[in-house]
Amino acid sequence: MLDLISVTKTYNGRAVLAALSHHFPSGQFVAIMGESGVGKSTLLNLIAGLDTPDSGQVVVDGTPVSALGDDAATRLRRSRMGFVFQAFHVLPHLTLQQNVALPLLLNGLDAGAALRMLEKVGLGGRGGDFPRQLSGGEMQRVAIARALVHKPALVLADEPTGNLDPDTAAGILDLLRAEIKASGAAAIMVTHSHAAAEKADKTFVLTRSGLTLASVVR
Repeated sequence: MLDLISVTKTYNGRAVLAALSHHFPSGQFVAIMGESGVGKSTLLNLIAGLDTPDSGQVVVDGTPVSALGDDAATRLRRSRMGFVFQAFHVLPHLTLQQNVALPLLLNGLDAGAALRMLEKVGLGGRGGDFPRQLSGGEMQRVAIARALVHKPALVLADEPTGNLDPDTAAGILDLLRAEIKASGAAAIMVTHSHAAAEKADKTFVLTRSGLTLASVVR
């Protein structure tokens, strides 16, 4: 589903990622850990086509992302990827239904699926509410619903529970895992939390030497 092929990225003469290669199959939930500055966020940006490698290729669902122009990369992100962020990025002036419906509208899909997705994440009947009426955990549920509603092939999560208390974080990760498994998407979560990583199928540690398998949890 996702292939990294000898991906190298250098900043100010320093190789952040050096000839990184790995295959991530569909249906697998992977956590990536590592020290600050090792390149975890850079890796997510390269996968999403928000940045380009100095050499090598990022291939998503058969499409070489790093070879796409800006417009084509935007279309690929819109149709084939879903994003869950630490800071939620739920739009405050839109209702929950409108927030979740955004990927559907951008892809010309039936916006009615937004309400069904809210029901699946435990927010049924609240489509008319606004983000200001929600707790942090509820806003992250909206973010998960928005990331998954258009059935992306790849889900990218950047510290998705960093702003949540441990109990809420555990529930959010269980929900994220269940929805990813139900949709058959590949998912990559960058996290500093060992508790979060334990929810993944596999955990890798990113170092200057590449990705090292830390554990197989499930």
